[in-house]
Amino acid sequence: MKITLLSVTLTMVLLMDVHADVKPQRNFDVKRFAGRWYRVGLAYNSAAFAQHRNKLAVCMGVVEPKSNGDVVMTVWRTKSSFLCQKEVYKYEKTSVPGVFTYFSTRHGRMKDVTVVETNYSEFALIHKHRKFHREFTQVSLYSRTQKLRPEVIEKFKRYALQHGFPEESIIIPPLTDNCPHARH
Repeated sequence: MKITLLSVTLTMVLLMDVHADVKPQRNFDVKRFAGRWYRVGLAYNSAAFAQHRNKLAVCMGVVEPKSNGDVVMTVWRTKSSFLCQKEVYKYEKTSVPGVFTYFSTRHGRMKDVTVVETNYSEFALIHKHRKFHREFTQVSLYSRTQKLRPEVIEKFKRYALQHGFPEESIIIPPLTDNCPHARH
């Protein structure tokens, strides 16, 4: 019994350490993070992702902090040349500023969302993953505008590569005008 309990404990400690190198923005301020953001970069480590990479375009979201520290993220995505899809996510605050959890209906699991780095006025690096399972880990580059300086895009690519994402999974999607709701 001791060996089984010891091996279970060791496994849990190792699993908890999988994302120990993912640190949130120091002194994260959710009020400064509020407002419109465009997802202008994406890296996803799921093998199934590669077949969808040509379907992606820049999408827009609005971050709305709540008085309890939670965040509502409304996202508009172009699904086809005629369809604009709106999705609403509720990110629940954790005890660590800049780290949130949310329930992914697509994957049926809780996920962590960490604001790794932001200067609030130009860009943000977001690390999203399913707890204890790296299959659905993703890194996003958010921008206050639809275009970013090349230096910031390179920073995003370096971050993704340093966290084990293959180069072919790092995408800078094309701009889109096909989502009228996103042009607010």
